[in-house]
Amino acid sequence: MGEYNAENTRHGSAYQGYISSYSVTHVYSELEVYDALRRTHGDYHITTVAARSADLIGFAEAGHARADLVREGDNFFSVRSYAPPATRLEGGDGTIGEKVRFGLFKYCFENKWLDIYQADWYPYEGAGERIRYCYVLTPKSSLGDGEVHSPVADRLIAAAGKWSSVLHEEVYVFDSGCWTKSKTLWSAVQSSSWDDVILDPAMKETLIKDVEGFFDSRETYEEYGVSWKRGIIMHGTPGCGKTISIKALMNSLQSRNVASLYVKSFKACQGEQYSIRTIFQQARIMAPCMLIFEDLDSLVVDKVRSYFLNEVDGLENNDGILMIGSTNHLERLDAGISKRPSRFDRKYHYRLPAEKERLLYSAYWKKKLAKNDKIDFHDEIPAMISKLTEGFSFAYMKELFVQTLLTIVSGRADVEDEDDDYDHIAEAEKESQAFEADIDSKGAKHQADEADSDDENGQKKKQKTKDKNKAKKAKKPKRPMPELVIPAHLESNVFLKVLQKQAKLLWREMDNSEDDEIHGRQKAAGPSNPEYDAIMSRINAGNVVEDDEGSDCGC
Repeated sequence: MGEYNAENTRHGSAYQGYISSYSVTHVYSELEVYDALRRTHGDYHITTVAARSADLIGFAEAGHARADLVREGDNFFSVRSYAPPATRLEGGDGTIGEKVRFGLFKYCFENKWLDIYQADWYPYEGAGERIRYCYVLTPKSSLGDGEVHSPVADRLIAAAGKWSSVLHEEVYVFDSGCWTKSKTLWSAVQSSSWDDVILDPAMKETLIKDVEGFFDSRETYEEYGVSWKRGIIMHGTPGCGKTISIKALMNSLQSRNVASLYVKSFKACQGEQYSIRTIFQQARIMAPCMLIFEDLDSLVVDKVRSYFLNEVDGLENNDGILMIGSTNHLERLDAGISKRPSRFDRKYHYRLPAEKERLLYSAYWKKKLAKNDKIDFHDEIPAMISKLTEGFSFAYMKELFVQTLLTIVSGRADVEDEDDDYDHIAEAEKESQAFEADIDSKGAKHQADEADSDDENGQKKKQKTKDKNKAKKAKKPKRPMPELVIPAHLESNVFLKVLQKQAKLLWREMDNSEDDEIHGRQKAAGPSNPEYDAIMSRINAGNVVEDDEGSDCGC
C-alpha cells in the first residue's frame, strides 16, 4: 500500500507539472513535459517519441500490446466525445469516445510492463490539430553498461512505428498542410470496380495496363537505366468518368500493396511551397504509390508552378511514384506540365459518350434493375435511350435514371400533364428567341445606318459594327432534342414514358450547343448549392470516353 501511495504522489507531481506548463506562456511544450517527468521520476530513463511517427497507444488498441489508463487519484485529463452515425440514413445512437490529453498508461509489450505517459497540446495559437507525444519510462537499473537508450523502448518504437507507417483500411489525404488517414474515403473506394466503369473497351484496357504495368515493371526500368516514375493526365468534359476511373484504380491497386495518396489542396498556413514539399516527401516514403492531383489546373497556379515542377523531376529520387492528374481544362495547364516529357507524359481524353457507350451504360442500368419487378425495362429500351440521350454526359445519364425511378416510386408518373407543361414552356421559349432575334436585327440595322452615315474616314467604325454583328451570329443555336419514335407495343410502358419526360426536362438544363466540350458544364435539375453540385458531379460521374479517330491515349 505504501508503494502505491508513493507512486501516486509522484504521478500527482507530474500531473501538477503538466498543469503548470499551461498556466504560463510556453514555447517548447514537449521539453517542458519531459523536464517535469525527469524531475519527478529521477530513477527512470525517459524515451520521448512523437505519436505521428510511432503511435504507441493506437498500436495497443489494435491488439499488438496492452495499454491501461491509470485512473486512480484523478491525475489525468481526458475529453469525452460523441460520434454520430456516419449518416442519418444508417440510424443508430452513435458512439461515445474518450480522448486522453494527459495520462499515465500501464503498458505491456513483450510480456514486460512499462509506464508510458501521453500528452498532447496545440503547437501554437490557432493551430488546427493537436500534436501528441509519448514518454516511455524504463528503470535506469534495466540499462546495461554503456547503454544510453532503453532496448525495450526502442523495440516498442520500432514495432509501433512500422505499424503506424502502414495503411489499415485507410487512404492518405492531404489537406490544410498535413496528411491524415481517411477511413471514409477508403470505404467509398471499396464500391468502385472496373466492372462498373463504362469506358470504350480499348481505352479502358490501355489505361489499366498503363497503371498496373508501371508497378510491375520496376526491373525493366532499372535494366534500361530509366527513372521508375510516370505521370498521367485525365482531361475532358465534366461528368464523363475521370473521377470514377481514379476510384477504380485506387481500389484495384490495393491488392498489389500500392498505396493511394489523394491531394485535396495546397493551401496551408505555412504556405503552398511547404505543402508541395510535404506531399512529395510522403510520396517518396510510401512508394510504390499512386499520387493523385484532382483538378490539377486549380492546384498548380503560377506562383508555385516552378517549385512543383522541381519536385516532380528535380534532383530527388521519385522512383515508384505514379502521378495521376485530372482536369476539365487541359488548355489551362502550363505547357511545362502538359507537354514536357518525363512529367505527365501520358494523356487520356474523356469526351462525351458516343452512342455505343450510351448503349452500354443503359444496358448497365437494365442489369441493375433486373430484379425490380416494378420496372418494365424492355430489351428494346436501352437502344432507344442511347439515341434519346445524344449530348448527355454520364453524369446527366445517371441523373436521368435516378429522376425517372424517383418519379415512378413517388407515384408522380402523370406523363400527359408534365409533357403539356414542357411543350408550353418550349413554345414560350421559341417565341422569346424569335423576339430577341427581331430586336437584334433591328439593332444591327440601326448600327449599320449609323456607320454608313459616317464620313469617308469612318471605315473603322463600320468595321467595328461588322465585328459586333459577327459576334452575335457566332452565338451557336441550341440544337433540337432527338425525336424518339416509340413502337406501338411500348406506348404504354410507364418507365419509358417517364424517362422520356425526364430527358426533356434535363435537356432544357443543358447547354445544347454544337460544341461537345460544353456539354455537362451546366447544372442539372436539383439543388442550386454550388458546393453540393461540385461534390455530386465528382461522386456520381459516369465513366465513358468516345472512340474517335486516332487514339484517345495521347503519348
